[in-house]
Amino acid sequence: MSNLSLDCKNLSVSEQEINSERVSLCHDQLEQGTGAGADYLGWLHLPSRFSVSTATEIETTARSIRDRCEAFIVVGIGGSYLGTRAGISFLNSSFSNQGQGGPEIYFAGQNISSDYHADLFDLISGRDVCLNVISKSGTTTEPAIAFRLLKEMVEKKYGADGARDRIVVTTDASRGALKSLADDLGYKTFVIPDDVGGRYSVLTPVGLFPMAVAGIDIQELMEGARQGEKLYSTGSLEQNDAYRYAAIRQLLYQKGKTTEILATFQPAFHYLAQWWKQLAGESEGKQLKGIFPASVEFTSDLHSMGQWIQEGSRNIFETFLILESSRRQLKIPTFQNDADGLNYLAGETLDTVNEKAWLGTASAHKEGGVPNMTLKIKDRSPASLGQLIYFFERAVAMTGYLNGVNPFDQPGVEFYKKNMFKLLGKPGL
Repeated sequence: MSNLSLDCKNLSVSEQEINSERVSLCHDQLEQGTGAGADYLGWLHLPSRFSVSTATEIETTARSIRDRCEAFIVVGIGGSYLGTRAGISFLNSSFSNQGQGGPEIYFAGQNISSDYHADLFDLISGRDVCLNVISKSGTTTEPAIAFRLLKEMVEKKYGADGARDRIVVTTDASRGALKSLADDLGYKTFVIPDDVGGRYSVLTPVGLFPMAVAGIDIQELMEGARQGEKLYSTGSLEQNDAYRYAAIRQLLYQKGKTTEILATFQPAFHYLAQWWKQLAGESEGKQLKGIFPASVEFTSDLHSMGQWIQEGSRNIFETFLILESSRRQLKIPTFQNDADGLNYLAGETLDTVNEKAWLGTASAHKEGGVPNMTLKIKDRSPASLGQLIYFFERAVAMTGYLNGVNPFDQPGVEFYKKNMFKLLGKPGL
């Protein structure tokens, strides 16, 4: 049974326009490993191959870390950061760092801001700290700088031996600067599979270990991902919503809808949208092609971006990501004098009002020339999240193949690095 459902009734295109033969061909390329980037298809059947022993190792180490620290710092950027933060913010309390139990979770190395990192160091001063540094190479500039700073701080506080038990490294199995450092200093390590790229790595120890430290049931998460793999590995367009979503996106793109807006109505989706933007943007934006992924958070952004979406340039389409049911229900109370005029809503839940806001927005945007579809997720459970992650991974890979690009490389990312290194005077440049 699926925890996701896709509703396409507000589209301006007919699904009969989809080239199902092309979808079938791209599916075969994925499954047979004959398409572009085939060396990075390890995520494709990763959930069904995930072992109990790996889960046990991750959970055992996570319990040890939870027992010895008040603040847990995840050091990484891009795929080594966004999936983790998406999972923790979606599954845990909105205010999980405010006395909700377990270590507080913070992030470093996703920027090069002095103020951000100095403020972080002030915040964790006087607290017991553990680190998880995530990098396949160990030389990515942003997390490497942050790790230098944090490693120095932890070693000064606990000594080299004490620091060894508080630093966990997630990196390449056999090579790279971080792997060598971990071997030399005796850090506990987890492996980033060679055949899984960063933005597809959230269901590896990259995301699973810090989520386990945050108290998330990673075995339930992976069971949801396995269900997603089962549902979305079929080549039948009629039976595979991930492929339907991908094919509709590509069809809208071909009709001039070059920007997709992922619209949510729950703050819990914030970092999930950020992860989705990296997954889609870095996978599809190549050869002067690709849908531009954007995101908005309604109803807040209806008071800022709503005007542009309703009446601005018509090169956009929307995907509403909707939570079917909140964990708890709050009802609107009755006020005797009804000064704010809201007594007509008295007794209704916030979920009811939020649902009507979504339905009203979807209808208004359709009337305004913005085709939209809705992806519903059942609840904020690890199983539902695991299925959603796999849904988006399959869909984005399919969209890339449909558009004739390799969805598993990122050559354009290197250009800014080369220029930055030249300006910094890096040896050899």
